[in-house]
Amino acid sequence: PTLIYTSQAPGPPKTHVVFLKVHKSASSTVMNILFRFGETQNLTFALPVNGASQLGYPRYFLAESVEGFTIGNTSEFNIICHHMRFQQAQVQRVMPSSTFYFSILRNPIHLMESSFTYYKGCSPFSRAQSLEEFLSQPARFYNASAPDSHYAKNLMAFDFGFNHNGNFSAKQVQLMLQYIEEAFDLLLLSEYFDESMVLLKEALCWDLDSVVSFPLNSREGSTRSPLSESTAEKIKSWNRLDWAIYRHFNRTFWQRIDWSMGRERMQQEVRMLQERREQLAKTCLQGEGSVVPRKLRDKSLAPLQYGKATILGYNLKPGLDEVMGRLCRRMVTPELQYSRSLYRTQFPEKAQRIYKPAHPPKLHDGLRGLSTGLLNPGL
Repeated sequence: PTLIYTSQAPGPPKTHVVFLKVHKSASSTVMNILFRFGETQNLTFALPVNGASQLGYPRYFLAESVEGFTIGNTSEFNIICHHMRFQQAQVQRVMPSSTFYFSILRNPIHLMESSFTYYKGCSPFSRAQSLEEFLSQPARFYNASAPDSHYAKNLMAFDFGFNHNGNFSAKQVQLMLQYIEEAFDLLLLSEYFDESMVLLKEALCWDLDSVVSFPLNSREGSTRSPLSESTAEKIKSWNRLDWAIYRHFNRTFWQRIDWSMGRERMQQEVRMLQERREQLAKTCLQGEGSVVPRKLRDKSLAPLQYGKATILGYNLKPGLDEVMGRLCRRMVTPELQYSRSLYRTQFPEKAQRIYKPAHPPKLHDGLRGLSTGLLNPGL
């Protein structure tokens, strides 16, 4: 029998949300959760202008980078979740004062290992044969003034709006942590993703199905490399600001669980979330897991491949009924395709101009496109 979960925090669901999408921290999966919730609730997204995939990143966020923003229309937007470099005063120009702010962090050791693979083409990493080589002599490879240097040093601090090359005193580090704590209602941890989703569900008064997900934009195991203790220590000192952010909010994360719900109830909620995910995987997915790009049958669901990482996708089971088919498809749609679909919904006329095919398709090309779903504006 299908289990129906009604576990939901009391109170009306919060519908004004800012998510700071920190790089390489399971943030694409969180973004999918927000996309699905917003779409099913008919909410309005603060989307990048001209159908772009990021909100002016890596420049500081400006309200003008939101499509449809005009002075005084803050109440029109519900959710911001595309990549941006956080600038609170500008975000407040777009979103009402009642907005809930959250982000997700990752241990800088794992984050840097992931970044090195994913951003291998960026200038700090491109000439280093390995992460170990980069860390043994960073000065050989790293140019602090390069426009893409943030991918290789204190990437989280950069996304939060701080100078990633800053030589912060202990006092300045404390002020940075205090600023983040005051600006954000909740900081999640990607290493404890399920616990994070339970905390998020409670804070937003959403139900369990709203926060269940399949991992998106994750890479194949063969491209991951284990790190030695000495490499891990070098990463911590090289990313001193990120390490301070992670340590501080790792502590507040568990404190929040203890005062808001307790460990025992948290374990029960996590179990329910995992059961629901397994149940949906059985229903939605062929083989119940992710596959490498060449094994994807529906190319319209292919995630962007970037750097040296192999990004995994999903095959949906054929023959799903309409309601289930829509839910399953939303859960496995990569962020670029989903973002475009939302843009088409909110700005149909402009989307036609932006996303028009480069060449007018011949009839048989058009039919082939339709059969793969590539020309299908909906999900």
